Amino acid sequence: MSITTSMSHTSPANDKIDQVMVELDHFRRQTERLDLMNKLHGRMAGVLDVSGMIESYSVWLMPHVEHELIGYKNQVRSKKHLFCSGHGPKRRSIIAFAEKILNDANQETTAYISEDGHYGHKWLIETAEDAGILIILKDEKALADVEISLINESLLILAESLRRGLEYEELFESARKDTLTGLANRRVFEERISGIMESARRYKRPLTMASLDLDHFKQVNDNLGHQQGDRVLKQVAEVFNRAIRSTDMLVRIGGDEFLLVMDETDQKNGRILAERLCKAVSDMEIWSGPSTKLGVSIGMTQWKTEESLDEWMERVDDILYNAKADGRSRVNLS
Repeated sequence: MSITTSMSHTSPANDKIDQVMVELDHFRRQTERLDLMNKLHGRMAGVLDVSGMIESYSVWLMPHVEHELIGYKNQVRSKKHLFCSGHGPKRRSIIAFAEKILNDANQETTAYISEDGHYGHKWLIETAEDAGILIILKDEKALADVEISLINESLLILAESLRRGLEYEELFESARKDTLTGLANRRVFEERISGIMESARRYKRPLTMASLDLDHFKQVNDNLGHQQGDRVLKQVAEVFNRAIRSTDMLVRIGGDEFLLVMDETDQKNGRILAERLCKAVSDMEIWSGPSTKLGVSIGMTQWKTEESLDEWMERVDDILYNAKADGRSRVNLS
């Protein structure tokens, strides 16, 4: 008695169908990924500033890679932007961990884990003109290989957008910066002063303005030359900048005239700073002649909530005029 064994086998036709299905699946996944990258292009095209780009990238990425924070630090231009979706103590913990990663001197793409269970991954973004660091933080779970692959693919789009954003921010800042001294210019004052006044009114905080005008600066230009005059203005601006608080608004109005707006500062405390500025300029020991020394006259007054900006500035200007008339290199109050 013979027994015939039946062996199953796949026909060439079935093999071809399987191969086509695999190729179709591969094509489908490629199409989906391409569509995803096109959506990222579209999101980034409508955003100008870097912080907006980081937020848009986070919104685009979230459905595919859940995360707590995305951060970017530009090495060359000293710019840093963080976008965090957390709140309260957890948010503070995440941001502190992000700062630690961004400040880490290790210049390699690598993973991190914090003591309280936050996972972070760092990428180096390098182009022909620039370099930066991108970090993505997750809570209690490291990035999977498929997530890293998606992020890697998106970096070219993100890098180009960030480069454009940085250039825009530099143009935006330069339009609001005095080209000689690097201080804020009149445009910044005009943009910000109404908001500062409204905030002071709403929260009943004192607000003081000082108008500063250099004494004998014309003699510096006349006797020492305009190049030396420009150097003196730069030096004075640096002296002023070192003396004021980061919350104060210091503006070069033009020539040798400056405005200083001091938030949460009454006239009494403003005078202490103003006298410090007077002394700092005097200590520079800049002489344009045997008896002509550079100084600064300052007129200062606290804002009265019932007066307009024009009225306040006229009052400050009158006080400055009196300081000049009273002997220069002095602080006069209303």
